[in-house]
Amino acid sequence: MSPADIPPQLENLLEAAARLFGASSADAILLLVDQRLDWDRVRSLVGSGQPLLVAADEKNHLAGCEDWGLRRVLLDVAGLPVHERLAQALLECVAAELIAPEAQVVAIYSGFEAGTIDSVSVLRLEEHLGQLTSRDLRNLETKVPLETLKQVVDLAVEIGREGREGKPVGTLFVVGDTRKVMTSSHATGFDPVRGYSRAERNLSDPRVREGLKEIAQLDGAFIVGPDGTVEAAARYIDASAENVSVAKGLGARHWAAAAITRRTRSVAVAVSETNGTVRLFQNGEVVLRIEPFRRAMKWKDFEYEPPSGD
Repeated sequence: MSPADIPPQLENLLEAAARLFGASSADAILLLVDQRLDWDRVRSLVGSGQPLLVAADEKNHLAGCEDWGLRRVLLDVAGLPVHERLAQALLECVAAELIAPEAQVVAIYSGFEAGTIDSVSVLRLEEHLGQLTSRDLRNLETKVPLETLKQVVDLAVEIGREGREGKPVGTLFVVGDTRKVMTSSHATGFDPVRGYSRAERNLSDPRVREGLKEIAQLDGAFIVGPDGTVEAAARYIDASAENVSVAKGLGARHWAAAAITRRTRSVAVAVSETNGTVRLFQNGEVVLRIEPFRRAMKWKDFEYEPPSGD
């Protein structure tokens, strides 16, 4: 595939991005593309001194970019909304150590019309990736109340970010479809939440959340009901992992999360012991990934402002 010519609009955006890079003290420029471009022309418009990252869903769209000093980032999020593709591109850049988690990036992408690069933004990663919208969780086809999912995700992110006594901690929460989840698991031994009243096991109580953080390193999963009550702790998941696939490098905890959500209508929230990354599983697949930045995660309601009639 031969490289596409750079349209005038993209030329203007690349030049604007270069100016923003200097004016904002950004750490890199990220270009999200849907086709292979004339990388020589891209580099000349941006300038030779700026770190330029190029992300795409297809390998051939990135062909030749490294010959001109551009760093390539291959994604696997084709068909997703642009904000998810952009977030994934930033996460992959952090994972590949191309940028730091607290970096500031000038992003160039298709914000309005698919296939047409028409937007440039300055993004502060700690703010951009440290915020989730309520819509992110509403998109999950589950009967688990949104507020309960928020509580579990908040707790999981805190565990991923803080660990316990300076050491990283991995854990697993399984939320919803409680009766079937309980029959698809068994106790590993001592259950630290057994014997408490339902009010004393509800995630709405800050003391309960702090208590769970203390015992998060125990083997097994926390089983959480739709109302936020912790029904059981230290449960071993019995669901078969047959026909389940997880990304390379993820361990038994993530396999269990995929398996139980394939077998039941629950949502699993897994915290990686390696890096604190939080992954939400549904129907056996990862549907949301959250990185444990140093700042507390903020929830934002999704806001939409219709275009003015001017």
